[in-house]
Amino acid sequence: MAWYAVATVGDIPAGAGRMFEIGAQDVAVFHCGSSFFAVSTMCTHASAFLHEGAVDEERFIVECPLHFAEFDLRTGDVVSGPADEPIEVYALRVEGESILVELPD
Repeated sequence: MAWYAVATVGDIPAGAGRMFEIGAQDVAVFHCGSSFFAVSTMCTHASAFLHEGAVDEERFIVECPLHFAEFDLRTGDVVSGPADEPIEVYALRVEGESILVELPD
């Protein structure tokens, strides 16, 4: 496992997500209030990019823009269908202004 700097805290507005390519891996990073979360980019139900979905900052939820499945950004769990498989969650830390995500080497 290795840590990768993907962005600065100012790069992702509150209530939004952005996709980052780290080697061969795509990761979506979301900003909810004062917290940041890193998850897989694709909905597990259909091929839709989660970083393009609506973010509920109070519930830490991202909604798939295609069929409106909801996922908890903290755990990856499905909150509401039609998805029935969770999304992958990656370790994330903020050092100063830098956002780092942990991924396999």
